[in-house]
Amino acid sequence: MNPHDAYVERVVDLLDPTANRLVNVSLDEARRRVLSGDAAAVAEIDGSFALLARDGKMVRMARSLDRPMRYFLAKRKEGPALIVADRIDALYGQLQREGLEDQFHPSYTRMVPAHHVVEIQLIGCPDPDPTYTRFFTPERNALPADLDVIGRRYIGALADEIAAQLQLIPEHEPVGVAFSGGVDSGAVFLTTYQVMRQLGMNPARLKAFTLSFGDGPDLQQARDFLGRLGLGLFLEEIHADPADLDYSEALKVLEDYKPLDVECGVMGLALCRGIRQRYPEWNWLFDGDGGDENLKDYPIEENPELTIRSVVHNLMLYHEGWGVGRIKHSLTYSGGLSRGYVRTYAPSRKYGFTGFSPLMGRRVMTVSEGIPFIELTQYDVPTLYSLKGEVVSRGIRQLFGIDMPVFGKRRFQHGAIHRDTLRERLPKTEVAYRKQFLALYQ
Repeated sequence: MNPHDAYVERVVDLLDPTANRLVNVSLDEARRRVLSGDAAAVAEIDGSFALLARDGKMVRMARSLDRPMRYFLAKRKEGPALIVADRIDALYGQLQREGLEDQFHPSYTRMVPAHHVVEIQLIGCPDPDPTYTRFFTPERNALPADLDVIGRRYIGALADEIAAQLQLIPEHEPVGVAFSGGVDSGAVFLTTYQVMRQLGMNPARLKAFTLSFGDGPDLQQARDFLGRLGLGLFLEEIHADPADLDYSEALKVLEDYKPLDVECGVMGLALCRGIRQRYPEWNWLFDGDGGDENLKDYPIEENPELTIRSVVHNLMLYHEGWGVGRIKHSLTYSGGLSRGYVRTYAPSRKYGFTGFSPLMGRRVMTVSEGIPFIELTQYDVPTLYSLKGEVVSRGIRQLFGIDMPVFGKRRFQHGAIHRDTLRERLPKTEVAYRKQFLALYQ
């Protein structure tokens, strides 16, 4: 056989290896564990990661919840080419460089679902379906129906996640928290503050960054939260102009078109841009994303597909969507927060920040999935909505002796700017966003 006719598969890994924040293993060891396909070994990787490993025609990939990971399988005469990146435009750019852009459409890209090892065999046309092996399956209903116990475990796990990451940060570098004064960002800020003190770190490195367009309620809430605790000196107000709101930019950065995520992404871009303009060298930015998913604190009545029974009966429904292998599982975008965290990840990456959401750590999710929601709520929706404030405030009080202020739930985009002002500036329907996103590649 002519050697030039030999079948050659190709893998192009465009992931940034420096974006992995591994606590207990080296990068090489983490990749070795992914290559093994051993779910238990992958589950023991502590930290944030998006990893690819290859052995001949077999490729395995895995990621944590906070790291988008996408791939595209291209056809070549010599054999298939698998391209892996954190962004759709990076996949497209590589196809352009190789003269394969005619094969591209954004809907042909695939997202690695969080908490699964994805295996692909590069054996040509027709390509076999990937196989999925779950590596994180927290035990449900493992905790007693005691809010004090749950709160202590939940905030204790949050503190462990924060401590592990703080010790990876150079001691001279400052740490910011995207802060609204809500339950989640409040818990992250207070726990970071307390853990820094416990570890002998200088809490003067810490700031709470609050975004305001001038007419939103978050700024006053943030002032009230920190003022009640005598911590007002940590507040850093980031002011923005509603005239600068640009959802076209958000669509390019997020590469998604879900209205609530786009709105949140617009706010994230404004916050990160404001911090970067003020602090050109700032690196670390924590946030409270994932807290709503953990404690199932979303308005069920706004989603006709959901009932309280579906919310409390399905493992990590808000984190992963309906799950791999289900009819409603999107191969292009995965589901739940596995898809939606790009609203936080992409703006911070655009402006050069290393983002971290400790509430998305598997220690914390293990506790949250162990909460006996059915026993605690008896399927009562208002009771479900009240749980997050109770769990978090009790945990903060028990671990740190602080009576944390608890305010009602409010989305980022409804706190930084008045709802009416937001509606004047941004479309409401998904169709408008979807059309504009797809037009980027036409």
